[in-house]
Amino acid sequence: MPVDLSNLRNQIDAVDQQLVALFAKRLQLVTEIGEVKTKQGESIYVPEREAALIAKRRAEAEALGVPPELIEDVLRRAMRESYNSEKNAGFKNMMPNLGPVVLVGGAGRLGRLFHHLFQLSGYQVKVLDKEDWHQAEELLADAGLVVITVPIQQTVQVIQQLPPLPEQCLLVDLTSIKEAPLHAMLAAHSGPVLGLHPMFGPDVASLAKQVIVYSEGRQLNAFHGLIKQMHTWGARLQPVSASAHDESMRFIQALRHFTSFAFGAHLCAEQADVAQLLSVSSPIYRLELAMVGRLFAQNPNLYADIILSSPDNLAMIRRYHERFGALLTSLEQGDRAAFIETFEQVSDFFGDYADTFLKESRNLLAQANDHRHISHYAD
Repeated sequence: MPVDLSNLRNQIDAVDQQLVALFAKRLQLVTEIGEVKTKQGESIYVPEREAALIAKRRAEAEALGVPPELIEDVLRRAMRESYNSEKNAGFKNMMPNLGPVVLVGGAGRLGRLFHHLFQLSGYQVKVLDKEDWHQAEELLADAGLVVITVPIQQTVQVIQQLPPLPEQCLLVDLTSIKEAPLHAMLAAHSGPVLGLHPMFGPDVASLAKQVIVYSEGRQLNAFHGLIKQMHTWGARLQPVSASAHDESMRFIQALRHFTSFAFGAHLCAEQADVAQLLSVSSPIYRLELAMVGRLFAQNPNLYADIILSSPDNLAMIRRYHERFGALLTSLEQGDRAAFIETFEQVSDFFGDYADTFLKESRNLLAQANDHRHISHYAD
């Protein structure tokens, strides 16, 4: 007899409704867990707990004939939503005796994010923006923590203009370069100094798993409470010297942003049909195009500041340009053997990371493909 497709679809709908109800129950439990973690001062992200939970569910799925990768994908997405929900419960105040937190430049998007996080953690928060500078001495007189969150090109100048801070006041910055701001803070303040770089944008829904780099300036022990506070937000704190940080950022930020900028500028100059490119693109090209397009949906001043923040960035880009030209010349000469030799050298350079990145990218590519076909049949 013919299969009753309509009946089978109704059964799928019923199962999906049960899944929605179960996710609602899970989110309610997450909210309760968030309240407990707030009282106890625990991080919203516990990597050991997450790893153990996923391993156990994968084993259970395999025993039932369900692809473990499916269960892991679903759980990771549910966990991401859970972290977003947990943060709404607030966080335990890890420095209850700290004076007011003053965000210099706190009206910006990143400043507003940290303003929200400090408020959720029970701190008195003040904002010192450019129109408030005539009140700087008054606003900073009793500060326990001063956070510099202004554009890169203004950071050192703003630090140099700070009035004298209380001796035990903690002074930090959130700039994406570290050496110059650290030197300026050490010269402007005799008390505790720390350089911070949040490795995420202001649009993140949660700090769970997000990296915050910190570079020691002076009296690192004085920042124990602040580091614990950021840990409760779910962030992963990574200590890096200022010089090593800035060297890494030449690759991670300056060079990466410039190559995206150059690719986008080339597409524009060639008047490429973006809709057509998307219609015939592979998932990986769609992701690459998305990362380039994402750049041009944001503030150009930020990227100009990052790329132009150091002559060393431009020197790095110049070396990239020269290598690009040399590789192109080799191809123009039809030297296939040279291409393969270089490819193998780079493969050896990446070593085991190449296979790791191949595996990690598969899930991203699958998600990109899912979104591409989102208007097609769901079952």
